[in-house]
Amino acid sequence: YIAEDARYEGMPLYEWLIRAAKDQGLAGATLIKGMEGYGAHREIHTSRILRMSEKLPVKIEIVDNEEKIDGFITLIEPAIMEGLATVSDVEARIFNIDRKDS
Repeated sequence: YIAEDARYEGMPLYEWLIRAAKDQGLAGATLIKGMEGYGAHREIHTSRILRMSEKLPVKIEIVDNEEKIDGFITLIEPAIMEGLATVSDVEARIFNIDRKDS
């Protein structure tokens, strides 16, 4: 979880993180933009028109095995000045739309 206005190497941090995940060969990454939230500073950021904010929360979900995720977190740690990472075990099922029906 990071703020959408966070930057690294001249680009949005979320963009850099997704590209870094792809470059490291992780299985997949998705960006989810929040409409409202607050973090460590307890300041509410919202997308409501009267209170426009460029600090809306974004969540990047990255999927792979534990070893690859741990290595990736170590790699990206220096780029993240403020944020939160959660790591959890999940059961994943992959559906492939390329399968051929007989």
